[in-house]
Amino acid sequence: METYDLVVIGSGAGLNVLNVGLQMGIKCALVEDTKLGATCLTRGCIPSKVLVHPADLIREAQHAIKVGIHFNVQRIDWDLISKRMWSQIDESKQIEEGLSHVPNLTLYKGVGEFTGEYEMRVNSIDGKEIFGTFKGDRFVIASGARSFIPKIEGLEDVGYITNENFFGEKFPSQPWKSLIIIGGGVIAAEFAHIFSAMGTEVSIIEMLPRLVTTEEPEISQFLEQNFKKYMKVYVNHKAIKAKLKKNTKIVIARNMETGQEVEITAEEILVATGRRSNADLLKVENTGVEINEKGWIKTNMYLETNKKNIWCIGDANGLFQFRHKANYESEICTNNIFGPEDQKRSVDYSAVPWAIFTYPQIGHAGMTQAEAIEKGHEIYIAVKNYSTVAKGFAMGFKTGEEDDGFVKLIVDKSYRILGAHVIGSNAALLVQPFVYLMNSGFTCVLPEFTEETDIPKISRACPEGGSFMPIYHSMVIHPSLNEVTGWAIGNLEPINIKMEHHEHQHNHDH
Repeated sequence: METYDLVVIGSGAGLNVLNVGLQMGIKCALVEDTKLGATCLTRGCIPSKVLVHPADLIREAQHAIKVGIHFNVQRIDWDLISKRMWSQIDESKQIEEGLSHVPNLTLYKGVGEFTGEYEMRVNSIDGKEIFGTFKGDRFVIASGARSFIPKIEGLEDVGYITNENFFGEKFPSQPWKSLIIIGGGVIAAEFAHIFSAMGTEVSIIEMLPRLVTTEEPEISQFLEQNFKKYMKVYVNHKAIKAKLKKNTKIVIARNMETGQEVEITAEEILVATGRRSNADLLKVENTGVEINEKGWIKTNMYLETNKKNIWCIGDANGLFQFRHKANYESEICTNNIFGPEDQKRSVDYSAVPWAIFTYPQIGHAGMTQAEAIEKGHEIYIAVKNYSTVAKGFAMGFKTGEEDDGFVKLIVDKSYRILGAHVIGSNAALLVQPFVYLMNSGFTCVLPEFTEETDIPKISRACPEGGSFMPIYHSMVIHPSLNEVTGWAIGNLEPINIKMEHHEHQHNHDH
């Protein structure tokens, strides 16, 4: 039986680890059951942004009326939009072509499953053929995640799309006339924006009381009220049944509070109710790797599983499912696999950023207010609206109007930034500088302590490390939207700060 020095399962961020192994000249195997490049390149963040940008332009053109400019969207060239999107997805072919000529690498295109300790079999997608059985000295599980499909009566018979088959055989030749989206998270919000801007009648069904529950409640509410201008939003509604009537798809949703049922009809149904682990497909129980109650693979701070020489990165460990987080983990994992044992690096998720490319756009870094309080922090919050700065007014934002975006900062009592949240124009750009600030504690390590890499960020920070003081002491370009975030600190309000009382003792001895 063939034995490899390194086996990587998944061709997303897993390729970063694999490339280092190949550069070192060790014998490697790569297992992938779909297109190379994995979710982000072939069925996620990259192709979806190619669709989001035209949708943004349509919404911006409509917003321009507020500043006295009237645009008409004459024609949407869906064929060109689609062609540009497929050009990105098709990069997977170049990746596969490149890897097929690499010495020391065997590529297994199929579904890998563990058959024993450090032993794996690769089957065809339908499970009818075996493409190979081998052993590995070290495994990196970067197997990603797949769409979670809730149990809805009749759904399988009616048919539906997910982000996987949307960027595949179910991609529409033209935008649908109407679309039901089941779910209210990141994927649902982005698809709702894309298709409502393209003229599709969109209905969102979300069983929780609000959309995008990873965000601040005020941001969820702001998104919902803006969505309602362009589509129907059913929060607190659970999809319970699907049926066909002629060529129309019908979803019956039940109000979670009143029990009242509503029928929603559309040409197509998109299911975006979250992600589930692929650990079950890998049969990780056969090698002894532990999973948690939701099926995600458990990892420690070094990205090690409970099984020696098996690591797990990216969506597969269920933590912060974003490509940039997976890339970050791949660097740490590479160091921990190939570096000296006494120089292992640990992960730090205290300043994970992300954006939701919907309309209005959402940017997120670090903790929410609720998370900060739950973790025992005493905090201030600061909120500032776009309309309160000159550039915001210039862009057509007015106080009290439903599209007047805002920033919300969460700051602890030592002025350390714990979280930054933005909804509105350029939110992803506005939130990013806070990530740099939150990580700035790293730069304050004294040279003689540099080898101690596992001291938490705050412990190695200089007094101003990670605080907002650099913003406070900086000039902010005027007039620019940066003033919304830069000047927000002027609006700090205590939330649960305990005031310390000092007793003054007067010394009368002279």
